[in-house]
Amino acid sequence: MSTSGLFKKDDDLDEDGRHAMTVSKYGHDGLLDLSSIWIPRSLLLLVTISNIVLPEIYQPGLDLLYTALRHSSIYTASTFETWWTVFLYAFIEASYTYRYARNPHLRLANRKANGTTSSKPIPKLRRPRKRIIEGLTYIFPLLLLDLTLIKKYGGVPVHDMALSGNYHLSSLNKTIHGTFLAPTLHNFTLSSPLQTRRALPVAPPTSRELVLQLATSLFIYDTLFFGFHLILHHPFFASVHNQHHNHQEINPQVTNQLDVFERLGLVLLANFSLNIIGSHVLTRTVFVALFVWLLVDIHSGMDLPWGYDKILPNGWAAGSKRHSMHHRFGNKYYEPFFNWWDNAYERIHKARKRC
Repeated sequence: MSTSGLFKKDDDLDEDGRHAMTVSKYGHDGLLDLSSIWIPRSLLLLVTISNIVLPEIYQPGLDLLYTALRHSSIYTASTFETWWTVFLYAFIEASYTYRYARNPHLRLANRKANGTTSSKPIPKLRRPRKRIIEGLTYIFPLLLLDLTLIKKYGGVPVHDMALSGNYHLSSLNKTIHGTFLAPTLHNFTLSSPLQTRRALPVAPPTSRELVLQLATSLFIYDTLFFGFHLILHHPFFASVHNQHHNHQEINPQVTNQLDVFERLGLVLLANFSLNIIGSHVLTRTVFVALFVWLLVDIHSGMDLPWGYDKILPNGWAAGSKRHSMHHRFGNKYYEPFFNWWDNAYERIHKARKRC
């Protein structure tokens, strides 16, 4: 069964449907002060450039932070990233859901081309206690990996990885490989039945390394998920991806409305994007926060005044409006965060049609 049958085509949309997807230029009073966007845009530019050009400004703070984290039993736990992701998702999604429910004028489904809003009823939202199974479905596979595989991060000697996995140094060369592409099981014994700790780099990254690693890993993930997403829309994978598109109106809770296979694919692609460039573990910690926020934001179903697609240079970012169009049409805009691959894909698709 093809997933395309579940979605409206452009030609099938009624007039209100077209208007709902229109980029609104107006606020409550019919006006939008575009100059306000330059506040976060200028701050982002200033912080990014100063981190790259003048890393010594930030290094004392990074040294103090990382030293504290490295000596924390919570941060060195093998399960830290899983619980960190769960905590961030619960907080960010709840914040977006609250705003979505309380501000109908921000909902994309209520937007009209003239800047006014309609009053469509809010879709049914699930309360936290109704989502326990969803949470367990997400957490269990990740905890299983956390507690059975040795963590391999850039800047960590193989010697330290081996010790964290309960291996003796005598078996180091023939048992442990430093690359993340060669997974290594924990050495299970009665005294060490599970992989509970992770070996961390001794030194923190510079702010330049952190910013460049963040930008590079996001770009890699965006590229990889574009291809993965195209595959998910193939009829063969319809039963997998349909779950994510099965909703009355896109809203923040749709973010984690995923089949187990798709959810694991998303997590593994994010890990690959970080590991392939040897990202520092502190970069990973920041990446998770940024990654979760971006995922919830594009599924928010809201046109927020300071959305990241407005703050970044025009045409760079997909944002919630473009991803809402993907959920509505199902045959365009597969890239999650940016626009470059989608734009190239559309140009190639149009060129093929002309031939």
